[in-house]
Amino acid sequence: MSIVLDLGGLGPADVTAGPSALSELMASLHVLAEPEHHPEAAGWAARAAAAGPELHDELSVFAPLWARYRCRLFFPLVLPLAASLDDELAAIAALPAENFLELVAPGVLGTNAQPVPPARDLRAGTAAAEDYARRCLRRSYARGELARQLVAAPLELRDRLLAVLRAADSAFFAEDWRLLRPALEDHAREVRRRLASLPLGAPPAEVLQPPAGGAPRGTSAVGTPVSHRSPADVLTELLPTAARVGPGERVRLDKLQIDEVRVAPRPLVLVPSARVWPHLTVKNEHPSCVVVQYAAHGTTPAGELTLRDLHHRLMALNSPARMELCRHLLGEPITTSELAARLGSSEPQVSRALRTLRDAGLVRSTRDGKLVRHRLATDVVQRLGHDVLATVAR
Repeated sequence: MSIVLDLGGLGPADVTAGPSALSELMASLHVLAEPEHHPEAAGWAARAAAAGPELHDELSVFAPLWARYRCRLFFPLVLPLAASLDDELAAIAALPAENFLELVAPGVLGTNAQPVPPARDLRAGTAAAEDYARRCLRRSYARGELARQLVAAPLELRDRLLAVLRAADSAFFAEDWRLLRPALEDHAREVRRRLASLPLGAPPAEVLQPPAGGAPRGTSAVGTPVSHRSPADVLTELLPTAARVGPGERVRLDKLQIDEVRVAPRPLVLVPSARVWPHLTVKNEHPSCVVVQYAAHGTTPAGELTLRDLHHRLMALNSPARMELCRHLLGEPITTSELAARLGSSEPQVSRALRTLRDAGLVRSTRDGKLVRHRLATDVVQRLGHDVLATVAR
């Protein structure tokens, strides 16, 4: 399962990168609303909640907008990117009712699986508006109530949302953003520098693999000739779980979703974040641009798993025989022949089971003279629960 971004036809000038205070505020509010997804941010979440306890009820009302399906309202709509949160909030305040409805209604429903009527049809009392509110209510009471208020008085809801966002900024976000913004801006400048160094012409589809011993002179670390590098290469370097897929300028983003997004002729906007991990958000529904919000380098744990790696680890443990093997590997380093003797199995059987566990990263083998001893990678096994959560949440 994955989202594939087709970047064909995009040149370096069609891709921009920069932090967004509004998008970061949304990511921060998501952490507050669903802290179990973000154990790494538990300390920050506790401090932020303590700084604005009076906001709890209002933030709960609007929480569907920054749940798993992030509302498009909180992502850039125009270029160049806004300079401050005040500018981004002013742009929301200037939205007419129909435009606000268009951006918010899908976020209240919270799924791509069901179509949302055009904003012009979502007028109070119409059959389309009543059906929309019922569908939101079936998703949850909170979504149903928010949908009812949105349809009845969109501008009143807009002003109420702006008030709670400004209150959150005053209570905890402004200081947090002051600390986070410099590193995110440095990161974005480096991304823009890489994009500016790309050739202006359309890149070829081929990607070369580096030979053993490292990349040759005139190539990048990933083996693509420097003169042939493209925005797809830059995006792949940014995201640990992204990969090029051929043919063409296509990038697979490792997520528990299935979609293919043709970006051009729209620009691609890359929004680095310090609070979004483990999520990776792709917003494709607006005609102005495609936005990818991702965790900037330095804000994520090392060794993020792909879905395939996670599947291999879970399948490796999905065997009573291999689980029994793990029990013996946990106690002490042990050889294949010793394991076979303990288990009453043949050495080839034990070797096959060890290979499966080792290929999944669950067993480490070390040579001691003529002997090879095996031991369970306890740190990997201990991390597996967190890896499952992070990969599913991505």
